[in-house]
Amino acid sequence: MAKKPLLEFTDKGIYCAKGKFYIDPWEPVNDAVITHAHADHAYVGHKHYLAHYLSKEVLLYRLGDIQLQTVKYGETVIKNGVAISLYPAGHVIGSAQIRVEYQGEVWVVSGDYKTEDDGISTAFEPVKCHHFISECTFGMPVYQWKPQVQIFDEVNNWWRNNARNGVSTVIVGYSLGKAQRILQNLDLSIGKVYTHGVIENTNEALRRNGVILNPTERITPDTPKEEIRKGIILAPPSSVGTPWMRKFQPYSFGYCSGWMAIRGAKRRRAADRGFILSDHADWDGLISAIDATGCEKVYLTHGYTASFTRYLNEIGFDAHEVHTLYGDDEGAPTQPPPEGEEFEEYGSDTNQKASPSGEDLERVGVT
Repeated sequence: MAKKPLLEFTDKGIYCAKGKFYIDPWEPVNDAVITHAHADHAYVGHKHYLAHYLSKEVLLYRLGDIQLQTVKYGETVIKNGVAISLYPAGHVIGSAQIRVEYQGEVWVVSGDYKTEDDGISTAFEPVKCHHFISECTFGMPVYQWKPQVQIFDEVNNWWRNNARNGVSTVIVGYSLGKAQRILQNLDLSIGKVYTHGVIENTNEALRRNGVILNPTERITPDTPKEEIRKGIILAPPSSVGTPWMRKFQPYSFGYCSGWMAIRGAKRRRAADRGFILSDHADWDGLISAIDATGCEKVYLTHGYTASFTRYLNEIGFDAHEVHTLYGDDEGAPTQPPPEGEEFEEYGSDTNQKASPSGEDLERVGVT
């Protein structure tokens, strides 16, 4: 009889029968280990959560009053004889790869990850294992990222020119991860950073967790538009095309996403500028990360799973495509916006809930 694998892919999520826990489950379970706080990996409704300590305040902000245990990177928790430890994924602040070991067999669930050190997320760390579960959001050769210093040179020069011309600057990025990465790499000698409510709520949660971020100012109905025009506005994707954004006219609108590498993506987003900036590994990053694990088998959960699986098998890996409900937090231009997406301008209520969607519903009270 064939040995039962330590981790299984079920209709609720990735399951460890020996340890009686799930990793990033999308249906309510008793015991959930969470890679990071994006909504397609951290759902509401589980009885017990385990995550990295830097995810604590964001998870409480998004999911409400949950039973949450947190650990540091490298710290081991034993569940029914199975050893669980978390290692840096480099995706967003607090993101982790989950290492699971039982009787010498080691699996690693990477969640989402990137291999470039962004300076705010703990840098990705390869973890040796027998079985590696990987995303492949950008698993095509066309996706090759430039060093982020080049991208932020472009961003800061664009902002500087807008400020000289009396034009407001609006830069759009995901509220957890991308927004903080942008914030920490802006040239603050140009002006202040103003934030949309859902981004500022996330910033406040991270600051409560001890994360040091550059200063920001929440936009309220009383914030003078003349002052905002001198600075830069950090806004989530859900603000695009809304009355809230239009009130900053004249403005130049830039969008930060790996999907900006696709011809026409900037046009479909109605952006003046598209900056190719992703919190996911590019083509080379995916291959190098998988190779560095020394794994015997690799399982691909979301992204270009079919084509990337074929390629890995062609170059000598034992790769398998698996079905999950994990999605794309960068908002692929080929996908429709999440159903029910709404918008709240100032983000006064911080009790958010997770949505079963690959992209967070960027609104207060529902994300």
